[in-house]
Amino acid sequence: MRDSAAGQVPSEQRKALREEMPEPLRRDVRLLGAMLGEILVEYGGPDLLEDVERLRHAVIDARQGRVSIDEAAALVAGWDLERAELVARAFTVYFHLTNLAEEHHRIRALRERDTDPAHPVSGSLAAAVAQIRGTGEHRLAQVLDGLEFRPVFTAHPTEARRRAVVTAIMRISALLQDFNDPRKGAAERDEIRRQLREEIDLLWRTALRRHTQMDPLDEVRTAMAAFDETIFRVVPQLYRALDSALDVGASGPASGARPPRAHAYLRFGSWIGGDRDGNPYVTAQITREAVLIQSDHVLRALENACTRIGRRLTVSSATTPPSAALRNALDAARTAYPLLIAELAKRSPEEPHRQYLLYVAERIAATRARHADMAYRSPEELLADLRLVQESLAGAGAVRQAYGELQHLIWQTETFGFHLAELEIRQHSQVHEKALAEVRAGGALSEMTEEVLDTLRVVSWIQRRFGVRACHRYVVSFTRSADDIAAVYELAESLGDHAPVLDVVPLFETGEDLDRAPSVLEGMLKLPAVQRRLAETGRRLEVMLGYSDSAKQLGPTSATLRLYDAQAALAAWAARNGITLTLFHGRGGSLGRGGGPANRAILAQAPGSVNGRFKVTEQGEVIFARYGQREIAKRHIEQVTNAIMLASTPAVEARAHEAAVRFRPLADRISAAAQAAFRALIETEGFAEWFARVSPLEEISRLRIGSRPARRTATRSLEDLRAIPWVFAWTQTRVNLPGWYGLGSGLEAVLGGGDDEAGLAELQEAYRSWPLFAVMLDNAEMSLAKADRAIAERYLALGGRPELTERVLAEYDRTRSLVLAVTGHRRLLENRRVLSRAVELRNPYVDALSLLQLRALTALREGVADDAERARLEELLLLSVNGVAAGLQNTG
Repeated sequence: MRDSAAGQVPSEQRKALREEMPEPLRRDVRLLGAMLGEILVEYGGPDLLEDVERLRHAVIDARQGRVSIDEAAALVAGWDLERAELVARAFTVYFHLTNLAEEHHRIRALRERDTDPAHPVSGSLAAAVAQIRGTGEHRLAQVLDGLEFRPVFTAHPTEARRRAVVTAIMRISALLQDFNDPRKGAAERDEIRRQLREEIDLLWRTALRRHTQMDPLDEVRTAMAAFDETIFRVVPQLYRALDSALDVGASGPASGARPPRAHAYLRFGSWIGGDRDGNPYVTAQITREAVLIQSDHVLRALENACTRIGRRLTVSSATTPPSAALRNALDAARTAYPLLIAELAKRSPEEPHRQYLLYVAERIAATRARHADMAYRSPEELLADLRLVQESLAGAGAVRQAYGELQHLIWQTETFGFHLAELEIRQHSQVHEKALAEVRAGGALSEMTEEVLDTLRVVSWIQRRFGVRACHRYVVSFTRSADDIAAVYELAESLGDHAPVLDVVPLFETGEDLDRAPSVLEGMLKLPAVQRRLAETGRRLEVMLGYSDSAKQLGPTSATLRLYDAQAALAAWAARNGITLTLFHGRGGSLGRGGGPANRAILAQAPGSVNGRFKVTEQGEVIFARYGQREIAKRHIEQVTNAIMLASTPAVEARAHEAAVRFRPLADRISAAAQAAFRALIETEGFAEWFARVSPLEEISRLRIGSRPARRTATRSLEDLRAIPWVFAWTQTRVNLPGWYGLGSGLEAVLGGGDDEAGLAELQEAYRSWPLFAVMLDNAEMSLAKADRAIAERYLALGGRPELTERVLAEYDRTRSLVLAVTGHRRLLENRRVLSRAVELRNPYVDALSLLQLRALTALREGVADDAERARLEELLLLSVNGVAAGLQNTG
């Protein structure tokens, strides 16, 4: 039987949780689940559904303490591999449908909360504006003037779903939204039901995992879906929301009837097709193609938007006379392209504004098709034309036409340019070191060095084609000294006239690198190339902090504090040197890689380190979780922006600074013990081999979820293992070790035997007062809630090292107990009711997939002589990996 403290949910509590589930959500889950049941019967007969239901009831009963988890495991062991696969597929598809239903309910809840403009929703742009305005209009203007949010999409392989599966889910999502539309009649709803069954049947019959390796351009095209479907459309809505919040008159928001006060503060970036650190498949040619794909998508979007706005702009010259500047521009266009302008004038007589915008749309199309004589040479040229129309409309009194939809197009052009996302290059410092040595030697160059130089030539080509903004950041992984930065500048300068404009960004990843970061920057200031760029950019500099490798090296607790120290030190360094510093946070989606709620993380940053600017990686499954639906994308960006604005206010910074000074000695004691515990575990002899045996670590690489190899080199050491598979594998084992291990030992070092009332009181005060400490404990609590002790014990037993199993489980028990003591919660996630309900209701179904995975993993670890059986076992294991990722909504 399960330890009730560690995972058992009494039947009354589970019933209460189900009853607490909002009725619309329960209705959607029931509808989709029932349809999946029908599909299972149609596909495999009633016996298939019966087996799925037997396992479902068995894992729920085990959770509630009515039966042993052994009984559910025995049920799984009794099936042949074909049946086990089908059951695993059923639970995986169920999770995809449940995730979809929860997403829909989240959108419903957001709409229901946003009903009273006088009381802005917490975390919204309006709420931030109202709070900062209370400190004075001058302070609000300061915050807005320097406001920047830069999400950078990466191809880090943590999206376990195939693109075909994601697309199928999106179609089901659209149908579910239609089904819930109260305006639909009975006949329409019946047809939607039929279509839902058809789509769920298609999802069931679609291979849930990839059987061919992704290449980098596949990753680029996958990311484009988020831009096409969501981000391009959401961006102007966000700017409009901010603009409305800034100026509310007696009759409501004045936005749309005056020049906008909100500027385009979003800048999207991408590493997809540019990140070649350890990925031999990203070449100079791939980088070139990536930018061309991005450009094609954004130019199509701009053309369509301009055409749509132009067609509806039917203001006549009688009611809205054009300005002299617009008349002159139209005359010049008529001289250059008489047939085109004559056709536009014929379709839109006496509508000069409409004619000119449709002419602009034709020029955008020519830009995409590379018709040199008609193409725009830069986004600035396009913006000049759009503002020409805007000023003409405003001058004629048509202010709502000037500052409505046309302003949206201007904002989109300012945000995306002709390149969509600023492509960034990343490469390892050692690659540059070797390449520079060859270039200096003057002899024949290796293939690797030629590739480095070709990449720099492509960056130069991108800048000539799309402007410097399209690609100028070059991130150097494992930066150890200013020489690593100088090497990239020298390699670029070796190209002579083909040298690109670069901002070389140091990336500090390990604990030692984080400590030496200020001295590295001090050395950078002495480099002539850096001095030139500082003069050109107004002394702006960017530094990247790596969360993943520092956490893998130091453990989650010490890494969090070391990163905080680095931010504080870098902010102080920048202030001393008159540098406008942007910190680039390499956060992953999972808690073990710096994940968690982004807005709370921002408010927990070191004082002075945000200062109105925040740049962060958006990786893998996080991209579609945050940007797959428009309402959710808008809410996410609003929450992040809200946090950026508030974190930059003196009052918030002062409170955080005071708490950091007061509680830092306490945190240092926790960190020392936590790091010692973490290092003692991973430095145990044979740990890497044990970890590979108790987890599906090596098998995960066969999921083909990305183009990048799981390891930097061919060695099998823990140091060589990338952080994503490290976290992914621990997630699958239900241990979630990277998110909490060592924290319990750290807290115990403060509490002694656990009865130190003064120590506990101090920890509780730190939790209440210091945002960083609160976020650290809350993230550990979330990670513990998604872990499961009884299932984890089964995985750990596969390693044949009972002393390591005992050590891990003892630290789990210690951490769980002490986190609850410090937070004052009676159970994990007690203060986060919605998340708690979702986790506790999902856990039994994840248990089912874990038991199926354990069956396959156990057999594979024991050794299978038959190749056919091994192939079936691996298929079951990988299918279950996909399902557990969907159930926990976390991979790496």
